[in-house]
Amino acid sequence: MVRIRDFGVHPGLLRPGTLNAITDVAGVRVGHTTVRKEVNGIPWRTGVTAIWPHAGDALQERIYAGIFALNGFGEVTGRSVIEEWGVLAGPIMLTGTNHVGAVHHWTTQYLFERGGREKGFTAILPVVAECDDSYLDGAFGQALGRNEVYAALDEATGGPVAEGCVGAGTGMLLFDFKGGIGTASRIIEGEDIQYTVGVLVLTNFGIKERLCIDGIPVGRLLQEPPAPEITEGSCIVLVATDAPLHPLQCKRLAKRAALGLARTGSLAGDTSGEIILAFSNGNRISEAAAGTKTNIQVLVEGYTNANTSILNNLFKGAVEATEEAVYNALVAAETTDGRDGHVVHAISHQRLQELLRRGYTPAS
Repeated sequence: MVRIRDFGVHPGLLRPGTLNAITDVAGVRVGHTTVRKEVNGIPWRTGVTAIWPHAGDALQERIYAGIFALNGFGEVTGRSVIEEWGVLAGPIMLTGTNHVGAVHHWTTQYLFERGGREKGFTAILPVVAECDDSYLDGAFGQALGRNEVYAALDEATGGPVAEGCVGAGTGMLLFDFKGGIGTASRIIEGEDIQYTVGVLVLTNFGIKERLCIDGIPVGRLLQEPPAPEITEGSCIVLVATDAPLHPLQCKRLAKRAALGLARTGSLAGDTSGEIILAFSNGNRISEAAAGTKTNIQVLVEGYTNANTSILNNLFKGAVEATEEAVYNALVAAETTDGRDGHVVHAISHQRLQELLRRGYTPAS
């Protein structure tokens, strides 16, 4: 799998984790189901991606979370619970817009079947986030059912994360090229502590002319291929950390990921849905302890030296990992055809390498 560091690009200053992926945050697992087939002559190009936020029982052990909508023309089910209570229970699911209902339904059934009923749950509100893959996908909500959703949840692992045209990223675009899933991570070090920030993105945004990679406006220098006739798109960003953050700090961390999107060329346009969810698995709060005193850790930050502030460095990690995750989604993707004869090309690795080596020389 090709990644942006294969081109000599190392965004930011902090070092990545061992896998340079969201799964560098201990306990986080990612699974994909990819649907790429022809049905009655119609291309189906879609999928689902499941993210388990920690290694415990995700329903019974809640964790703190926060959401920030850079632009809110998109959907994340369960968002109001996170905004009201500041907690996340269960997995996070990513998919195409037309499959939100099916993924929500089958995730609910999965959680009930995997012990939800026995544990006393009578209602479950899964978190399902979407981007619109209908430029390439002709399934229009028919491609994902029980088998696909259950497979993504069951096969999620904590190892390397597949990127590009996989899972929810199968039919997605990025800066008029093929995009999809991308991930990256950063290590945050203090005198006697170490935390990890990991990011996973579902990319479906941007126009070619605005694409910047490590500060070089490569999009303006690329002449081909012709751009698809679509506008803006969306991006879902998941930020994970093992630092013991409370809900407000999670929301603040989510906001910083938006700066990582901006570095790549995102405008968060009017009809685009850039929604960012950040969670901390540094504390796991038992369902049984709801409404009672619970022993938790909190990362206390005040007016400290900006260079040594752990929270500032977590912010840096979110910015850098988000930026790199977008680049990884771009270079990992492959040219994909879809409905109505649509074709979205992968970015040319050879041409990209040439531009990155040359740097940017303004036109005279």
